[in-house]
Amino acid sequence: MAELRPSGAPGPTAPPAPGPTAPPAFASLFPPGLHAIYGECRRLYPDQPNPLQVTAIVKYWLGGPDPLDYVSMYRNVGSPSANIPEHWHYISFGLSDLYGDNRVHEFTGTDGPSGFGFELTFRLKRETGESAPPTWPAELMQGLARYVFQSENTFCSGDHVSWHSPLDNSESRIQHMLLTEDPQMQPVQTPFGVVTFLQIVGVCTEELHSAQQWNGQGILELLRTVPVAGGPWLITDMRRGETIFEIDPHLQQERVDKGIETDGSNLSGVSAKCAWDDLSRPPEDDEDSRSICIGTQPRRLSGKDTEQIRETLRRGLEINSKPVLPPINPQRQNGLAHDRAPSRKDSLESDSSTAIIPHELIRTRQLESVHLKFNQESGALIPLCLRGRLLHGRHFTYKSITGDMAITFVSTGVEGAFATEEHPYAAHGPWLQILLTEEFVEKMLEDLEDLTSPEEPSSTQSMPANQPPQVSGP
Repeated sequence: MAELRPSGAPGPTAPPAPGPTAPPAFASLFPPGLHAIYGECRRLYPDQPNPLQVTAIVKYWLGGPDPLDYVSMYRNVGSPSANIPEHWHYISFGLSDLYGDNRVHEFTGTDGPSGFGFELTFRLKRETGESAPPTWPAELMQGLARYVFQSENTFCSGDHVSWHSPLDNSESRIQHMLLTEDPQMQPVQTPFGVVTFLQIVGVCTEELHSAQQWNGQGILELLRTVPVAGGPWLITDMRRGETIFEIDPHLQQERVDKGIETDGSNLSGVSAKCAWDDLSRPPEDDEDSRSICIGTQPRRLSGKDTEQIRETLRRGLEINSKPVLPPINPQRQNGLAHDRAPSRKDSLESDSSTAIIPHELIRTRQLESVHLKFNQESGALIPLCLRGRLLHGRHFTYKSITGDMAITFVSTGVEGAFATEEHPYAAHGPWLQILLTEEFVEKMLEDLEDLTSPEEPSSTQSMPANQPPQVSGP
């Protein structure tokens, strides 16, 4: 539960928001991480020292359901001359380390990220006559924060979130989200590390699909050029009834389609409902790792596999280098694509998880035939995987959200894979890799075009070695 009150209202854990000139005695009592972020807010909004604030009644670190301690809401006048309308600006507090005493986040030093390394922001167009900000964006931000805390995965600019529902629970076409850097909030150096600010941008389904097929940054740039669809500051208008492609039909063909053809997709993987079976042989027992769905408990990926899959999902588009799957070893890698900070799980995971691994999980098995299973939404991304990734010499990973397993498609241009042209289907415990040649990918795309329609994407796919895939409907 949460309550709404001015940030200056007294509360058990929410004293007035101090500015850069707060009295030293008061500042010393104020949580240092919170104080640092408030300083950036006061820089941007010096005339709003006590904005309205949605506050978690029971803090997350006391057993409450809401990971964000506060969401502050400011009134931004915009700049009409620059096509920036007046709007409400929401800023979260809690994904970063506010306290520095390990009650929520483990303190890892001042040079790295504070907590998860970022806070969320959101800009909502102010309706005529609206005197107070709507509070639904605060709950939206809490929902995203819950995902981050539960999955221990972080966001970065260009990421997309499939929400499948109007963000404000209305009849709006704005039903999904992209993430980008906040255009005004500057990174903050706190006593517990650095905090950046990622802005949520509401988008239509067609815009989300284009971001998946091409890349999020490209769609964000198009949204910036269309004032009613976001403009320079990417302000969300829940009343927007047209996509950018309906507003300007040339954008699809001249920008998106050409971008897909030239660049491919930078979506390197998704969390999905998926499974796979080894059709080469019958299962030997209930513990046989060839079937992920046997028994009451799913097989578990080893710590090394989990590390490599997580790296794969985070790497995205490789710039000016050959796509590489990170090697399976306990040494963590730096220099990730998009300068993305390591996830909380990466930074806090014990090295013991990679120290002792059962022999059967270390052994890589070559398979003759595999059966892949996807739900409708995941299956609809297969053409993206083939056309947008593999034909451009890259890789794509489906990581199961219901069991700890994964399916990675790789092209012949990807280094570090254990699937090879000689043995294109290989499994390392519950992690399956499939290497597809360009000729095979072209054949699959032809079969998908012949046997499926946009309304009925494939949900199952059997892949015998050296034969065209068999695709069936749901």
